[in-house]
Amino acid sequence: MNVLDEFDTITAIATPIGTGGIGVIRISGDKSFEIIDKIFTNPKFEPGKFNHGWIIDNGKKIDEVIVLPFFAPNSYTGENVIEIQCHGGVNVVKNILNLVLNNGARMAEKGEFTKRAFLNKRMDLSQAEAVADIIHSKTSEFAKASVKNLSGALKEGINSIRNQIFEVLSKITAGIDFPEDVNEPEYDYLINSFHNIIDSIDSVLSGASTSNIFRQGASVAIIGKPNVGKSSLFNALLNLDRAIVTDIAGTTRDVIRETLDLGIPITLIDTAGIREGETDKVEKIGIEYSKQSLDEADLILFVYDASQGLNNEDKEVLELLKGKNYLLIANKSDLTDKTNIPENAGEVIKLSALTGAGIKELKEELTKKVCDINPESLEFVTNTRQQECLKKARNSIEQALLASQLRELQDLISIDVKSAVLALDELTGELITDDILNNIFDHFCIGK
Repeated sequence: MNVLDEFDTITAIATPIGTGGIGVIRISGDKSFEIIDKIFTNPKFEPGKFNHGWIIDNGKKIDEVIVLPFFAPNSYTGENVIEIQCHGGVNVVKNILNLVLNNGARMAEKGEFTKRAFLNKRMDLSQAEAVADIIHSKTSEFAKASVKNLSGALKEGINSIRNQIFEVLSKITAGIDFPEDVNEPEYDYLINSFHNIIDSIDSVLSGASTSNIFRQGASVAIIGKPNVGKSSLFNALLNLDRAIVTDIAGTTRDVIRETLDLGIPITLIDTAGIREGETDKVEKIGIEYSKQSLDEADLILFVYDASQGLNNEDKEVLELLKGKNYLLIANKSDLTDKTNIPENAGEVIKLSALTGAGIKELKEELTKKVCDINPESLEFVTNTRQQECLKKARNSIEQALLASQLRELQDLISIDVKSAVLALDELTGELITDDILNNIFDHFCIGK
């Protein structure tokens, strides 16, 4: 982006394009009120009040709307902001957007409204990233966890650690710069302080793996020979007809993926039936994809036909699962009164994808296996970038701790302490490069 364009007036559609009750066009920048004055019939705005009227183009009525004014600095971006709430049809929303563009605004780039909120100190970078997490969250639980960061939980945690580090750095600096008036801090004080700081950083990082699971989810592959009901089970778990189901062997030729919400996002994978012998070229490719899914999946659901029991073809597939995490699923249990459970198989989940019997129990078992995480216990949600910043800060404090234990010169120790502060400043955005900043906001949608 050209530096001269950084704070001109921008606009974008803030709601999904399509038929709906309302559409929202957002304007932000110095010319916001100037633009709305030209195209709105009732532009007498007061803080905290919305106005009802018509959007007009050269006197011609375009749509009946409600306009919400936000006066700087009390707005999302920290600038003058106008939000136009119009009817939600595609054409009317685009017509109003074009009218705003023709009267002095330009199209906003991805995440530019939130980027301005960050640049105008309305939020720090961890809060800005929380906005993206909320928008892109695949489950309700991750959305709830991300709200903690939006409300400033991570920001407060990082600021607390930064204050601890800065207090130590201040005492070291004072002792170095004013040796006649201030004594350098005792090494025992430094050692205890650095231990406490490391503990604080570890407290934030303790939720890193859980955060990554919430964000990225887990993958579950449904595996078995042809015609055991894999696609039927796939559809039953999703509660929709996503995969084609027939009694013809080899119906599924490709890997199909859908997201299942079990508190964290589960990528459910329906695979081609694995079998040896005569297969056409397309099915053979599908079988190879199925075998690849075995290595990628966090958990495998091995499905066999309970009415037939576990035959040699099933056992050949089962051989591929040695050393892997899997559940044994006896499908079509509605067709037989017999258990047909193989010897030494361990726990087998009996169900019928056709009738739905046992699906609830399978979901409960899936939850135990891959989703046994309490989001309420997750105090801090972090992403990979934030985790790397925390690790850099921790490494610097570890170096300072080692130097303190060796009683090295405190001006040398202060170098590592300053590095820790800079790492935390990179996390919150106090110190950050344009490349990192642009990379973060490129993952936002236009209009946010």
